[in-house]
Amino acid sequence: MALTFKGGIHPPENKNTENCPITVPTDPIYVRIPMSQHIGLPCIPTVKIGQTVAKGELIGENKNGLSAPVHASISGKVTKIESAVNANGRRDEYVVIENDFNHTVFETEGMKAERISEISTDEIIDAVYRAGIVGMGGATFPTHAKIRSAMGKADKLIVNCAECEPYLTANYRLLIEHSKEVIFGAKILMKAIGIKKGFIAIEDNKPNAIELLKKELKDDNLLSLKVLKTKYPQGDERQLIYALEKRELPAGKLPADLGYVVFNAETCSAVYHALSYGTPVTDRVVTVDGDCVENPGNLLVPIGTPFMDLINYCGGYSRTPDRLISGGPMMGAAQWDEYAPVIKGTAGVLALSRDTIHREIPNCIHCGKCVAACPMHLMPCYFAAYSKIGDYESCDTFGIRSCVECGSCTFVCLGNVPIIQHIRIAKGNLQQKK
Repeated sequence: MALTFKGGIHPPENKNTENCPITVPTDPIYVRIPMSQHIGLPCIPTVKIGQTVAKGELIGENKNGLSAPVHASISGKVTKIESAVNANGRRDEYVVIENDFNHTVFETEGMKAERISEISTDEIIDAVYRAGIVGMGGATFPTHAKIRSAMGKADKLIVNCAECEPYLTANYRLLIEHSKEVIFGAKILMKAIGIKKGFIAIEDNKPNAIELLKKELKDDNLLSLKVLKTKYPQGDERQLIYALEKRELPAGKLPADLGYVVFNAETCSAVYHALSYGTPVTDRVVTVDGDCVENPGNLLVPIGTPFMDLINYCGGYSRTPDRLISGGPMMGAAQWDEYAPVIKGTAGVLALSRDTIHREIPNCIHCGKCVAACPMHLMPCYFAAYSKIGDYESCDTFGIRSCVECGSCTFVCLGNVPIIQHIRIAKGNLQQKK
């Protein structure tokens, strides 16, 4: 029987690209790489305008606190270092590189696979830091810091392969085409943290990947496969832990406080490449889909590639989109710029029509569906009501800080209230008052 959690919803899966192999599109003419692609301090550019860089060369770093280095994703010349507003409304610095199409790669050195058992924790953490690896499922927390925070606390590792957001299939294709990389990367992380038991958790709507992983993990002493019921937001680490082991993560606590550490499948793959070849994060797999995309697909693209380049490679728009979303439709962020760049946390680019996303004039009808759907067992209707009138303290009283912003409440709302937007406004105001 598939494992699951209390609450949640069943939105249309729309996994239209599950049978689309990962393809490498034509190189972009330029990339625009932000210095802040992670939780923590933004990087400081280490290059100058006019400088020629190779793919994989360091272009940004900040050693003064929590951060993750940034690298050139193509070879070429630095033409601009500019400040601009990003999709989240914050000002950020960007390094713009014009492609020289020479495909020059910065020389790096990895560690031989057979030597992994001999590598120390410090060596692994250093390699992960230098590679600029972050949580590539969207959270973008620097992986080197996550390893350190789990040491001495976590005794179980979970590889999150749920990919429960509608449309997204990038991680699924990674498992189908490069499962050994994900498995090996997970074992490197287990070695670094000192963990002897791990799970690969995957939803039951991915039977091909499940059968493949069963074969790969047969007689494995470190990792075992756990099949989850398909339900949103199964990929949230709190729901993941509960589904696997029926343990609830208290508000304000991290998984490590209960003895767990959770990594995304693509993060594990990035760790494998960093340790085996010394390769930094310069590319990522992105699902390009939506009812306005002519030929949806999964693309391996350089960090900093404009969204519009991805759309054009997939045949362009089949109809005029009403919304361009970075990520999935539940937790993704609507973009105001079609040329916004792909970053380390970009799992998807969705072009959706008004027919798909249109909602009528919002009005709460007090049906309670949002309360039933909330995986955190909160009362989202009250968050929306109090946030709407600016009473953020009452939102806090009702536990808004425990909200994981999964968007289940908004999806099930019969009154079409944009609950998640009210929640984000309230949490932002509460954060400013700290």
